[in-house]
Amino acid sequence: MTRTLRRRAGRKSPEARGEQIQAAARALALDQGLSALTLRSIAARIDVTPALVSHYQPNMDALIAATFTSIVTEEVEEVAAMLAEQPTPTAGLAALLDTLLDAERDDVTVVWVEAWSMGRHSDALATAVRAEMDAWHDVLRALIEAGVAAREFETDAPDAVAWQLLGMIDGLNAQALVRWGDPGERGSMIGRAVEGMLGLTRGALAPATIRR
Repeated sequence: MTRTLRRRAGRKSPEARGEQIQAAARALALDQGLSALTLRSIAARIDVTPALVSHYQPNMDALIAATFTSIVTEEVEEVAAMLAEQPTPTAGLAALLDTLLDAERDDVTVVWVEAWSMGRHSDALATAVRAEMDAWHDVLRALIEAGVAAREFETDAPDAVAWQLLGMIDGLNAQALVRWGDPGERGSMIGRAVEGMLGLTRGALAPATIRR
């Protein structure tokens, strides 16, 4: 009987091997979701043994939480940089809705949705999810406060509006994953609702294709 022999993994420094494993976990999560992260699946991704992955990452809960944080932190930073380039808070809010409701971000949405579910059974992941939700809330609240200061938005509760907006974005994106409703209407629906919440004129937050 013959058997397939696994090629011995090339020797790497502990730092390089750890980075390789983290990069593989991140790529796998974006391809297939957080639920796909196991010792075996990560090992297969980089053609090493599960035992080697376990040696460098003995706590899978911690690795999953770190992978979630890496993916979401990058998105938060990307969106924050995009907002800084917008000429007005209203333009920033419109661009934010266009960006976060874009189907091109469905891979990150899957990571979020699975993190909420898996976090019920993982303190490490739940802690990471709460921290990243706080980070998103801070970005939204700062944008709304800037709009109020510029007299573009009308609200005396920027904090509450930020939480409502975050929940609306998350809900619509989760619905889109199962193709419920018309994806093309997501931007218009949330835009009209937020316009009402902030005292904006109708159409101020319409999707970019309509604003043009």
